Amino acid sequence: MGERVLMKGNEAIAEAAIAAGCRHFFGYPITPQTEVAAYMSKRMPKVDGVYLQAESEVASINMVLGAGAAGVRVMTSTSSPGVSLMAEGISYIAGSDVPALIINVQRGGPGLGGIQPSQADYFQATKSTGHGDFHMLVFAPSTVQEMVDFVSIAFDLGDKYRMPAMILSDGMLGQMMEPVELPEARNPDNDSKDWAACGHKGKREHNVINSLYIQPQTLEDLVRARYEKYEKIKEEEQRAEEYLTEDAEIIVVAYGASSRVSRSAVDKARKEGIKVGLIRPITLWPFPEKTIAKYVDSAKKFLTVEMSMGQMVDDVRLAVNGKKPVEFYGRTGGMIPAPNEVYNKIVEMKGGVQ
Repeated sequence: MGERVLMKGNEAIAEAAIAAGCRHFFGYPITPQTEVAAYMSKRMPKVDGVYLQAESEVASINMVLGAGAAGVRVMTSTSSPGVSLMAEGISYIAGSDVPALIINVQRGGPGLGGIQPSQADYFQATKSTGHGDFHMLVFAPSTVQEMVDFVSIAFDLGDKYRMPAMILSDGMLGQMMEPVELPEARNPDNDSKDWAACGHKGKREHNVINSLYIQPQTLEDLVRARYEKYEKIKEEEQRAEEYLTEDAEIIVVAYGASSRVSRSAVDKARKEGIKVGLIRPITLWPFPEKTIAKYVDSAKKFLTVEMSMGQMVDDVRLAVNGKKPVEFYGRTGGMIPAPNEVYNKIVEMKGGVQ
């Protein structure tokens, strides 16, 4: 690792991308992620990279597709309404089997909503990013350090599986400052991407990057092959943190900023003698259903905490598979649940402090 520095989350993501070998950034400003683009505009020229502020999110995601198709590491960043505009392009990227990294620093919605933190884009990231049958890798950091670490992982796994990846951050994590260790800079082996449209040099046939297949049988075969890959990813890439879960009667499930709040509530409840633990999903797709399933027999109840009206709670219920009650506590519209609110919900589920 490199030096330890105090950085804002949005700027740390940008610096981590550069360290991971990203030299191409296309984006458009929108609060609360604008610092990612602003930081890239300063740094990219200094590392012989390309920074371009496109005329819109629609344009920027299609530039990402072009650069990714050429085999280079490329990134864009935006916030919730911007991802909606990028949805068509992200589907093209997935349908072309092109790796790329998308950063979503979530804000409240729907519509223009507000500029405060939110987690209401969970469905969009994990279920319905764009049209057609496809998935993205989705990572949910809970600290600025994880925002740094997950950039490298997302690039590497995107290259490994030839698919888009998203880091699902939020306005709180993007704007907060914490000490981080930045990784040593590395140069990825872009030349090994024998599928890329980067010039054949007379040594191979032309590569064509495409997502259009007129014959339905051809398209079905490609989609089925992609879903075989997704099953392998589900088996090998699920990630979650377990905290005080071994003897827990109540297990809180929370990701990102909500997990920070929930951890404080769990600690307070433990001091009161309540056996409660925390499962923090790190990958939202693939969802860490195996981690939750481990505790279905031992836990009595589950509580999902989110900064939304309840989206990840559906995946928790699927993982629990009706064997135990799953309750929900959430705030939305840019409101962040306080530790005491989550603690009070835990006490209510327990039936009061004994």
